[in-house]
Amino acid sequence: MITQQRMSNFNKTIIQHKKDLKLALGVMALATAGCASASEEQFHDALRAANAGNTELLRQYQVSMQNDVLGYYPEYWLLNRNLVSQSPSAIMSFAQRYPHSAMAEKLSADYVEEKVKQGDFASAAPVLQYVNNPDQAESCAIAQVRAQTGDPLVFAEYKDVWLTTNTQPESCNGLGRMMLSSALMTHQDRQQRLWGQLRAGQSGQAIATAQSMGMSLSLAQLNQIQANPMNYLWSAAKVTPSDHAYLLYAMGRLADSNLDTAIASVQRAAEGVPQDVQRALYRAVGYIGGTTVMKNNFKTDVIQYLDASYGLPFSPEEAEIYARQAIRFSNWEGVIRAIDAMSVNQRQEDRWQYWLARASEQRGDSQSKRVAQEIYKRLAQGDDYHNLLAKERVGEAPKLPISVEPSQNDVMRLSQDPHFNRAFTLRQIGANDSYVNREWNWAVRQAVAKKDDGLLLAAAKRATDMRWYDRAIYAADRTQQKHNYNYRYAMPHQNLVTQHSYSVGIDPAWAYGLMRQESRFNTAARSHVGAGGLMQIMPDTAKLVAKTMGEPYNPAALTDPNTNLRYGTFYLSMIQKQLSQNPVLATAGYNAGPNRARRWQPEWQNLAADQYTESIPLLETRDYVKHVMTNATHYGVLLGQGAKPIGARMPTIPMRVVNP
Repeated sequence: MITQQRMSNFNKTIIQHKKDLKLALGVMALATAGCASASEEQFHDALRAANAGNTELLRQYQVSMQNDVLGYYPEYWLLNRNLVSQSPSAIMSFAQRYPHSAMAEKLSADYVEEKVKQGDFASAAPVLQYVNNPDQAESCAIAQVRAQTGDPLVFAEYKDVWLTTNTQPESCNGLGRMMLSSALMTHQDRQQRLWGQLRAGQSGQAIATAQSMGMSLSLAQLNQIQANPMNYLWSAAKVTPSDHAYLLYAMGRLADSNLDTAIASVQRAAEGVPQDVQRALYRAVGYIGGTTVMKNNFKTDVIQYLDASYGLPFSPEEAEIYARQAIRFSNWEGVIRAIDAMSVNQRQEDRWQYWLARASEQRGDSQSKRVAQEIYKRLAQGDDYHNLLAKERVGEAPKLPISVEPSQNDVMRLSQDPHFNRAFTLRQIGANDSYVNREWNWAVRQAVAKKDDGLLLAAAKRATDMRWYDRAIYAADRTQQKHNYNYRYAMPHQNLVTQHSYSVGIDPAWAYGLMRQESRFNTAARSHVGAGGLMQIMPDTAKLVAKTMGEPYNPAALTDPNTNLRYGTFYLSMIQKQLSQNPVLATAGYNAGPNRARRWQPEWQNLAADQYTESIPLLETRDYVKHVMTNATHYGVLLGQGAKPIGARMPTIPMRVVNP
């Protein structure tokens, strides 16, 4: 039996233990704060030394910070200051001492790119192994090094670069020139590249490609055609491959300047030429029409000529243009043909599998409908845009997975992870976002590569607790087996969001969906065009809203969550009223402007919302609408609105009323 005295002594011991623990935690906190303070002072001083070119001081910081969590930065700045003059061994040494780190990756990638610019492939070659996450320019530089060292697989891997006529990094243009001189590129490869360049008006590149085929094109003749393409088409010779090249160049220039005239002229131009040249002429009109919707609007003739060009190989870009135009005009057989013309990897993307199913179910036979259902069932396993659309097609309601919290072991591992430690430390000391986000994103990529969901959830939880929502979302979005949608779909300012949304008659789930896409809940977010705050409101828009609401405009107020949310939800409701009360149109209008969203409405009959969305000519807006609608669907569940399918949020797009 425990006596009262023994119980009293026991309680005193417990109290003392708690005091000791509290004291210990306080000491740890002070130590941590001291380390952070030291890191802040040294990091910022070293950065100033780097910006001033003070190499001597940088070397001093390299020594004094060598045991600091941010200790590799002074050496990085030293090496990066005269990057092209560094030896490969210096770069490799840094990468080996800081393996799989963000700045080792960046230093190595930048070094390879710079050495390729110099034509010094030998110096770049040993550094390739340390570049694991290249951007497009770096990837093309790496490919050049591989090609120079005799890698036979490069040119097959980079066929997209070979066929691209859009603006791309100089390293990709250099890779294209390498490919041009390679015997591995067939006559058909060269012809496809030539016809694309002629269509795009790239006279210099076309002349070089033609030369590799034994064909001589005159720059003077090309310039003359460009000055008056229609005049040339009326009297064009159609006998030799050079004649056909000039003919295609003329059709491309005409379509670019006057699409309607090109549409009216192409059949006559195609008379008397070989079938592949006919198809190339039709492809030119169809492709240019499909890529100039912003200027020329949607035209039924465009899909007709893309159909007529079938039989020529399609580049990945051409196949997507073909598919989107076919989707727009409900040309379901054209959709199937376009997807069939894609590469294997491209064809297997969720979006094209979804549209293959949509097109297949339009066929009358039971086999096609069965194939469509099989695709839908497979896609329904995910929770992104096309997965949610597929769920609805098979009668499944959207639902969120069970939220998993990180374990204590996950939290402990997070505290020991060098990549996340750098990111959190940089955040704590107020470093520039470019450093903070690079370290964070790199840490997430390392965890994803290891399929370490627990570490990602621990990082997302800690970031959420710090109200660092954008990075929390970045981490939580990438878990593969264990998920937590409270981190993935954060709901800060919930009272304000629901209050202001309901006051203007819009769904708070939609408002949250848009806000997540706009700012990731970063109140200080600023776009390159000046939009700011949670809902990324443009200053002119804010002035309009303030005037409409009868209150003075204060630019500083946009950083205030309450004001930003009031203005943003009010503006969203304004757009929705202007655009047939349709949330898909309003979402597109919020991103691209209501006039554009209205101009993209169908003119002849109503259009399914998924078709409208997929045919939006601006990639940014197209993806924006998909993300916002997906977000809204998940937020609806989190807000207790029930399992409302995405289709219920995407009503049919009505015809645009054209004023006489």
